[in-house]
Amino acid sequence: MSRPKVLRTGWRVRSHAPLGLLGVLLALAAMEGVSRADILPHRWFPSATQTIRALVTEAGTAELWNAIADTVEGAALGLGIAALIGIPLGILIGLSDPLYRLTRALVEFLRPVPSVALIPLAVLLYGTELRSKLLLVVYAATWPLLVNVVYGVRDTDPVAIDTARAYRLGRLARIRHVTVPSTLPYLMTGVRLSASVSLILAVTAELVIGAPGLGQIIVQAQAANAVPLTYALIVVSGLLGLALNVLTRGVERYALRWHTSQRAGSRP
Repeated sequence: MSRPKVLRTGWRVRSHAPLGLLGVLLALAAMEGVSRADILPHRWFPSATQTIRALVTEAGTAELWNAIADTVEGAALGLGIAALIGIPLGILIGLSDPLYRLTRALVEFLRPVPSVALIPLAVLLYGTELRSKLLLVVYAATWPLLVNVVYGVRDTDPVAIDTARAYRLGRLARIRHVTVPSTLPYLMTGVRLSASVSLILAVTAELVIGAPGLGQIIVQAQAANAVPLTYALIVVSGLLGLALNVLTRGVERYALRWHTSQRAGSRP
């Protein structure tokens, strides 16, 4: 009975790729038409063909790939450090009711503080070094991980915990076999959110502070009045974000391959 549903769902998932490509082509056509018709000032809004030409030209330079490597390095290191902080701390807070009540107000106070507010401090401490970028990325990326892990731990089914106790599993065994699997979907959501935040803050730091990376060469292209190149580099940032999203979703599907949310037919 379930086979037709799986087949229909699988076809629908596969059909998303052509539709997504069609959407991109329509957007490029609209960009080309608006520019050629001079609906928007051609000087500041280049056509799609100009942007693609600039992108292809820039792709043959080492400067672009070095900038991408710098951006990816900052985002990846920041995400790794945020995971080392947020995941253990989230588990610890989630397991302890007194600690959860003690830290809840503090977390809710610090979490909304924008990382860009720390830019003066980052520049004062580290100048335009990689550490400035990491300070902003780690601060922003830690909160989604921390909050999701805390709520994942606290949302563990108490019946499952009582059952584990009935089988005389120790505390560490209950955490390993009950709490961690229950928290994993929340954790993977936190990873996806933090990965996006890491990339955004890495590029932001490069734009504002002048740290090496895509943001820095975008500013340089803008200062040189190279408008098509500026748009091309922005497109590269978007493509990098798309690749990151595909990667994190692939990791999520692998890590949660046992979970009902990843089974065939569960996603529209």
